[in-house]
Amino acid sequence: MSGKRSDEAGVIVVGGGHAGLEAALASARLGVETWMVTGDPERICTLACNPSVGGSAKGQIVREIDALGGEMGLVIDAAGIQFRMLNRSKGPAVWGPRVQADRKLYRAAIGELLRASGVEIVVAEALRLVTRDGRVAGIETSAGTLPCRAAVIATGTFLDARMFVGEETIAGGRGGEQAAIALAGQVRDIGLGQGRLKTGTPPRLDGRTIDWSGLERQPGDEEPEPFSAMTDQITQTQVDCHITRTTAAGHALLMDNLASAPIYSGAISGRGPRYCPSI
Repeated sequence: MSGKRSDEAGVIVVGGGHAGLEAALASARLGVETWMVTGDPERICTLACNPSVGGSAKGQIVREIDALGGEMGLVIDAAGIQFRMLNRSKGPAVWGPRVQADRKLYRAAIGELLRASGVEIVVAEALRLVTRDGRVAGIETSAGTLPCRAAVIATGTFLDARMFVGEETIAGGRGGEQAAIALAGQVRDIGLGQGRLKTGTPPRLDGRTIDWSGLERQPGDEEPEPFSAMTDQITQTQVDCHITRTTAAGHALLMDNLASAPIYSGAISGRGPRYCPSI
């Protein structure tokens, strides 16, 4: 724990993703003693699946967060290196702002926010909720029990999480990070509802290995439109994206191995948002 200022928190937020960050900042702005429990403070708000923010439907959510006083729009405006309004060829009702991010700049902006907020970071695994007379009284963690008057569980995909790498299934919330197994079991035991979300992480490509000259250039908007109503202008240098396409040989490889993909083999059975990888 980094120098907590009292023996009890007003609010403890479990989880260091975007939801956890917004919850912790909102609590701290109200003058409430706020602690965030996370396994790795260097990975708070990591853009793990895809280094971008927004897109169809998701972009509208970020705008709503901004209208409610949240920080996500401001952070991506500070770290964005390509701004594009999707679906311009259609009506305004389906336009979707999307920004590609420089992950290092994004992380730096998050770090500045936390340092200025007064939120205390507790590096630990949350194990269970401590209840008294039907109310939350604390969080039991791997670093000891932390008393509080209220708790926000913002664990994202980490509750009882599984990762699929080819035909291998691994317990984990994200590469190199363990799943929240104990907390997930207790949340079930006390009758709180649970659902399951799934996401797919595309391959990482080393830009130094790509022949960019053979690809179609896709620039961002000529005049970048900020996500946040509080951003005056975009100051980061903008970069191009590039488009490539599959081939008949690639299609054959996919079809020959489709049965091994977890979403087709039955290893992943949940219904929900579309599968993320492009193919």
